[in-house]
Amino acid sequence: MTKSLPFTVSRTKNFFDRLGDYIGDVFYDILPEKGYELRDEQIYMAYQIEKAFKNKSTIFAEAGVGTGKTFVYLLYAICYARNKRKPAIISCADETLIEQLVKKSGDIEKLEQALGLSIDVRLAKAREQYVCLKKLDPLMDKTNDEDIARVYDDIPAFVFDQGKSMKSFEAYGDRKEYPWLSNEKWESIAWDPLQQCSTCEWRHRSAQTLHREYYRHAEDLIICSHDFYMEHVWTKDSRKREGQMPLLPESSCVVFDEGHLLEFAAQKALTYRFHAETLQTILTSYMSQDVREESLYLIEDIINLQDDWFTYLSNSAVSVKGSNRKEVSKSSEMMDMVKQLYTKVQHLLDQLVFDSEMFTIDSYHIKIIEEYLEYFTYGLSILLKDDQGIFWLEQDESQTSFVIMPRLVEDVLREEVFSQSLPFIFSSATLSQNGDFRYLAHSLGIETYDSFTVQSPFDYENQMKVIGYTQVTEEQKWEEVRTALLENQGASLLLFSTVDEMNQFRSWANQWEWDFSILYEGDREISETIQAFQQDKESVLCSYHLWEGLDVPGEALTQVFITALPFPPHDPVFQAKRKHAKDPINEVDNPYMLLRLRQGVGRLIRGSQDYGVVHLWLTEEQQLHYRKTIEPLLQTSVTWK
Repeated sequence: MTKSLPFTVSRTKNFFDRLGDYIGDVFYDILPEKGYELRDEQIYMAYQIEKAFKNKSTIFAEAGVGTGKTFVYLLYAICYARNKRKPAIISCADETLIEQLVKKSGDIEKLEQALGLSIDVRLAKAREQYVCLKKLDPLMDKTNDEDIARVYDDIPAFVFDQGKSMKSFEAYGDRKEYPWLSNEKWESIAWDPLQQCSTCEWRHRSAQTLHREYYRHAEDLIICSHDFYMEHVWTKDSRKREGQMPLLPESSCVVFDEGHLLEFAAQKALTYRFHAETLQTILTSYMSQDVREESLYLIEDIINLQDDWFTYLSNSAVSVKGSNRKEVSKSSEMMDMVKQLYTKVQHLLDQLVFDSEMFTIDSYHIKIIEEYLEYFTYGLSILLKDDQGIFWLEQDESQTSFVIMPRLVEDVLREEVFSQSLPFIFSSATLSQNGDFRYLAHSLGIETYDSFTVQSPFDYENQMKVIGYTQVTEEQKWEEVRTALLENQGASLLLFSTVDEMNQFRSWANQWEWDFSILYEGDREISETIQAFQQDKESVLCSYHLWEGLDVPGEALTQVFITALPFPPHDPVFQAKRKHAKDPINEVDNPYMLLRLRQGVGRLIRGSQDYGVVHLWLTEEQQLHYRKTIEPLLQTSVTWK
């Protein structure tokens, strides 16, 4: 049954007339009566955002910390969803931000309690957030890992009893349910892009399939990550052609929380990832069928050629500091191999048609082979187009992967997303460059938009102190960090530019005895780690990822350490951006660094009673070039040491 609006609509007063009255009542009367502060910034935002809903247009809502922007967009999204009888999509930068919205005492629960609403909110998490039974089940015969065995034991019995029907939705398999697993262990049992879900024997009992059926029927809100939303956009047409439902249902509107990160999600969703072993596995399976001799010779050629290609890639790839993406040059030798592979695999796809007509290969195998070969050739086609693809190599102890990503996504976004007649709301404290939204709009293919900026109401000059340091050596920097941590008795967040830098600090910190616990991102499921940090007010959280979204008000967080200016890495993705910019430093490096720095500093002051210190390290050269640019962004004076 569709949920009703929290107000009535009549012949004389339409939806937006009554919505405006209701919003005024909420922010002027109802919320203040419940103990919430009356904020002019929040009311101004509300009536600016209403324009986007009325006009079904795009708006950039840049609002500082403490302005209450989440309440504003949630209230409009819920009412609009009920009026249109289609759920609103709230797309967040990552899973951490999703948890901030839906956690106990989070913004949605607060809104329910304050307004007496019952909000139907359901999560649509990325597929990587669910256990993959096709990987987990055979792993149980090979591993003695108790943590992984514990996951297997927690899988409901109905999953393995294929003859038993389910009477109701039973959730399982969410990454959040297994907080004891490190990220590394989770990756060994989680879904990955090489899983062929449409032909998997577990698909009707898999966690992601069951969750998908559940969230599809949400009446108010579906909350997902940017990655998942963009995957929905890129796959919806192909899924329809294959007789499958799109990942997300039709929506009434879309809100992009931390919308400045949408471009990266769009690129990532269009990524093609090739593992050295996968094509060989697929083709070896093909060879085991009753196929014609011509196909067998062609398969052998492809396997040998791919072996040569990956050997060349491994030998020529160059490591990039601060990134797991190894740079590969687009040499004539490499591209010649790519052209040969593309031609031969296209030929094999043609041969597959003839082999399938012999009716000696079952349809299951044909589907698997055809899907992967089409995926493989389409990825190579991007690489073969002049200056259209970004590519790199990733290697670890167990596997080598070649990754291809489209360089530009604005054309696809313009056509597939922002051409729709829907309200699109971008919400973040950092959407513009000095009040100019054109950089973000252009990168997303948005031609027409409204925008506004609302400053934070907090008194940063009195609530926050910033101490700047000149880094001479890494040892000296870690000693300064240690001194400040001990003086503050923990209660600190350390933000690192890369996982490598965090691990360097970890190695250094392990030589000391600490009077408080130090938590590291990746050791456990992230929301569990954050919860432990919030509850233990003397703990320290080390992270390379939580520059956005972390919301820890109060005594648990009174210091933020930014151990280096967060410039983008010199990996293939950002090198491609630099290559096509007229002024790479001012068009790519500096905007990224300044935006991320603003986000990092914003983790400290989350409420009007918060206080604390931001510690920031720059080299001597960086101080010469960036002090005058950085200081105005910090909204308080800086003491330099």
